[in-house]
This record gives sequence, C-alpha cells and structure tokens, in this order.
Amino acid sequence: MTDRTRTVLPCALALAALVAGLALTVTGGGTLADRSPLHAWYVLDAALFALGLFLLRKVADRQVAPLVLIGSILVAGAGLLAPPRTSDDAYRYVWDGRVQAAGVSPYAHAPDDLALLRLRDTGLFPAGDGCTAWDERRTAAGDCTRINRPAVHTVYPPVAEAWFLVAHLFGDGVRGVQVGGALLAVATTGVLLATGGRRRAALWGWCPGVTIWAVNDAHVDTLGALLLVAGLACAARRRAGAGGALLGAAVATKLLPALALPGAVSGLLARRPTRSDLVLAATVLGTFVAAYLPYVAVSGVGVLGYLPGYLREEGYEQGHLERFGLLRVLLPDRWVPWAAALVLAAVVLWVLRYGDPARPWRGALLVTGTALMLVAPSYPWYGLLVVALVALDGRWEWLAVPAAGQVLYLVGGEDAQRAAYGAALACVLMVSAVRGRASGASGRSMRGAVPEMTKP
Repeated sequence: MTDRTRTVLPCALALAALVAGLALTVTGGGTLADRSPLHAWYVLDAALFALGLFLLRKVADRQVAPLVLIGSILVAGAGLLAPPRTSDDAYRYVWDGRVQAAGVSPYAHAPDDLALLRLRDTGLFPAGDGCTAWDERRTAAGDCTRINRPAVHTVYPPVAEAWFLVAHLFGDGVRGVQVGGALLAVATTGVLLATGGRRRAALWGWCPGVTIWAVNDAHVDTLGALLLVAGLACAARRRAGAGGALLGAAVATKLLPALALPGAVSGLLARRPTRSDLVLAATVLGTFVAAYLPYVAVSGVGVLGYLPGYLREEGYEQGHLERFGLLRVLLPDRWVPWAAALVLAAVVLWVLRYGDPARPWRGALLVTGTALMLVAPSYPWYGLLVVALVALDGRWEWLAVPAAGQVLYLVGGEDAQRAAYGAALACVLMVSAVRGRASGASGRSMRGAVPEMTKP
C-alpha cells in the first residue's frame, strides 16, 4: 500500500460511512411527526462528519479538492432519496414556481384562492387519504393541502421567487426543488474550492445539514448561501461591482444575508471610504431594489406578502417573545429586544472598526453567528449561512449555532432553547479563547488539542 493510499483510504471510508448514514437518516430516520429516531441518526451523522474532517487533514494537498468535491456530490445526493421529511416549505416553493409559470404573480393570491383552482394537483392538494400526514392540513374550505399557511400570501423575496420558477423547470413537483437544492449545494462547494480553501470547503460540502436542510427539505437559504459566498469572495478581491450585485441578490433571496453585509466593508471606520466601498454599497442597494421592481409593478405593496404576519407569528414582536432565549434569562422581556439590538450593534461597529477587509467573511460570520445566538431561532436551516461562512473562515466552533437550532427544532421548549444555545455560546467562547491564546503564544494557527480547519 502506497503512502498516498494510506492517507486517502481512511478518509474515503469515513466519507462513505457518512453518506451511508445520511442515506439511512433520510430514508428511514423519522419525520417531523416521529422525531425520536432522528436524535440518534443526527448524532451519528455529526460524529462521522467530524471524523471525516479529522482524517481529511492527513490527505495530501493535491488529493483534497477531488475528494471534497466527490464527497459534496454524494452528501447532496443522499438528500434526494426521499421526499421532505422534516419541513414542508418545499411545497410552497413548488406552488410559487407553478403559479409564476402560469403567468401569475406569486404575491397576488393565497394558495387556497379559488382563482387558482386550475393549478391544483394531487401532489400539493391530495385527496382521499384522510389528510392526516404530518405535512398535510385543511384549507378554510376544507380541502387538503401540503402547502403550509395556505390562507396567506407568500413570504419569500423576489430572487427566491425567481429561483422557484427556475426550479420548476427541473420538474413540476417537490423533486424539482430538491434537485435544485442539490445543484446549489454542490455549486457552493465549487465556489469554496475556487477561493483556495480546499480543506475548509469540506465544512460545507460534507456537512449533514446540507443533506437535510439544503437538499431533502430544499430550503431556499441554500441559494442565499451560494450568493453570499460568491459575493464575499468578490469583495475580498476588490471586485466591488460583482460582489455588490451578488450580495444584493443574496439579501433579496431571504433577507438574512443582510447580516453579513458589515463584513463586506470590514474596517470601514478605520480608514477613509474608497471608491470600491461606495460601488459595493450602491450595487447592493441597486440590485436589491431592481429585484423587487418587476413584482412591484404587478403586485404593488403586495410584494411584502406575509412577512409582517410571519414576524408576529414567530415571536419577534414586543409582548410576544418566543425568541431571545439567552437574554431572557438575564433581563425582563420588555428589555430583551433592545438589549439584543444593542449587542448586535456593538458587534457590527467592532467589525466596521477592526475587521479585516481582506477576509470579509470573518466579520460576516461574527455578525451573523451573534445575531442567531441572540435571537435563538428554532429553524436550523437559518444556520446554512453560518455553515457557508465557517467554510470560508475555518472557525469550526461556530457550527455549534446551527446545531443548537437543530436541537431546538427536534425538542422544542424554552428549556431546550436556553440549553442548546447556551452550549453553543460556551463552545464559541471557549474554543475562540483557546485558539487566541495558542495563536498569541506561537504566532501561528492552533494545532493539536483543538483541531483547526483554517489550512487551505
């Protein structure tokens, strides 16, 4: 056995085990209605993921990129083995794509509107099965549907809607959006590899969350992650126009990527703004506005869709707080949103003053990860942005944030919220402290006791 085989084979076997575990998770590991089997499968998948990353460190440099890319394809492909099992958002995507293909604005009608009766099929409006499955519910008229919130207009921004129309071309059904999600996931790995972070790209490409959130459940956050990664890579290379356009499109996909924008202008308060800074900011804003214009022309203020109602429903309004779990341990509820805003503003200012413009993803990760820990959402797919930024920056400890969201999604309740996000905060603080001490003592990235993925 050659030295090359001895280094690649263990990693390849771990990767094969990970893909097999993910395939079994997706095909028989439980659903949103029966979550208990998912606990063990997710723990196993996470362990195999960590093992694969560890063994990848021993693989020769020239073999890393092909191995990471092949693994990314297999990890994404595992998500295609079954219909969505833990989220029904994909059915709304299918509906919005179908509506647009029929020449109707997705912001004009709710799914249960009888004006769109001709667009219904048994895939989205099943009949005769009792409407008892975890992803089925009744409309106001008593019809069965797999589309969540069928009585309200869509909540998704225009670039997401454009993607739903594109995904419709892959197939008029949930398989189309899943295939689209797999293509986006692998494309993101490709962009990460192109930035030079070969080993770091595995943090995204092999992440179990990509199989579950990006492909099987097909969340559109994956498109936002791809655009964000590409935009920050352009910003780091001083390609302000392209970077701004990509970042603006990312924000017009899911709004959450706006949290990463301070990273794109890291260190701005420590220097005089340059023409590149102004071009990037103007292009972000211009792209965001331009994305909305076609839909505004058709639907007017209806483009806001269900967004205001969604924010109320999800507990972000004063007096109805179901978020901010860690802050609510320390402060009265009425102070919590203001305290969260103050902490986040302080982090943003720190990035704008001390951030490294050559590594905009570092500031983007700090702001985005901090915001998610403050808000403590129960939707783990929000963390796809964090996973992508971790793959750019290498600070693996931030993966604890989407992991906390996954725990909360499975278990639910305030106690789980505080425990999961409290553990994530402890992980980030402790590993960062260890890394900082080691870096200061040796003048180089930490190795040994705490694994690191900052090596290309």
